[in-house]
Amino acid sequence: DGRLTWRYADRAAHVIAIDPEADRIETAIKDTPAALKDRVEFQTNSIEELQAPKDLFDCIFMSWSLC
Repeated sequence: DGRLTWRYADRAAHVIAIDPEADRIETAIKDTPAALKDRVEFQTNSIEELQAPKDLFDCIFMSWSLC
């Protein structure tokens, strides 16, 4: 739904926000604050499916996750 994304996105150059539930991504896209639209990228997938170089991220936040 974007709640964690909105908390930190204004401090980042670029954010990749993922969720396996398409309806949550749709809600987050709809609710994206105007000031953050150019720095947040949304993807409907899980962290296991995320295809990104290892060195792409400076920081990762995960909500409601068990490791």
